[in-house]
Amino acid sequence: MTEPQQNKDEASKPLIKKCTYCQEMKPLTDFQRRTGRRAGPYSRRGPCRSCRGLAPQERAATSAPSGEETNPSAAPVTQHSLEANTAAHSLEASLPMEAQRPRRKPVTDKARERHRQRVRHLLSRLKPADTRALRLNRNGMIRLRGKTDQGRRWHQEIELDLAMTLVRERMAVIVNPYTVRRLYSNKEFRQYVLKRDRYTCFFCGDYGDTIDHLLPRAKGGHTTPVNCVCACNECNQVKAARDVDEFIESGVPQPSPDDFEASDIPDASEDTLRT
Repeated sequence: MTEPQQNKDEASKPLIKKCTYCQEMKPLTDFQRRTGRRAGPYSRRGPCRSCRGLAPQERAATSAPSGEETNPSAAPVTQHSLEANTAAHSLEASLPMEAQRPRRKPVTDKARERHRQRVRHLLSRLKPADTRALRLNRNGMIRLRGKTDQGRRWHQEIELDLAMTLVRERMAVIVNPYTVRRLYSNKEFRQYVLKRDRYTCFFCGDYGDTIDHLLPRAKGGHTTPVNCVCACNECNQVKAARDVDEFIESGVPQPSPDDFEASDIPDASEDTLRT
């Protein structure tokens, strides 16, 4: 088969996605688009449209396996959906073990709090750097330079307050009084935060592979090592622009029962945050 014909066959396959809440494979049109400058044409949110308005208890009841009952929010089964599910399962089977989401044991409140204290201790060790050496250039700005994920160099001019924040929160270093350099590219920063937090959600203790801001960007927060923690996809979207204390007190979404391993020892879940 030639390459153009193969690309044509791949383009004709239905685009599908796995819902974060009900764990079902659904067409891409059942998910809302992501907004933002970096969102691509196929960027969609984690939960489907039918699961976004459900409460956590209803989502747990929906994701729980049942013998003969059917999910009323699910789309009707057609030949198109069956082919989509078959293609999705074959795609998941072909993925390596590292790419598949690991299964964990239930996490207790004590283990979650211990993990939060560990992360806060690591963040407190990042002492703020001295920014008194910074000076404005002739344009009244500070030059910021860095590298993309592909290694291409870039530079731009930012305000003095933003430059001081980046330097204080260990996202940049001072090169000269008029220039600061960003320490991480986007990919390097994401891997740094995930490894620092051991791929564990700061809020619920489940497996996390996204980055969330402690102080939301809508309230003046920045993407820095001091202000970012690891979070799961569900907590990241449910928290939105709320403060950390407000989100924790309102009730953190519990992981799906499908993510838990069957354990014969009920008290063995104290150290499940260790990876």
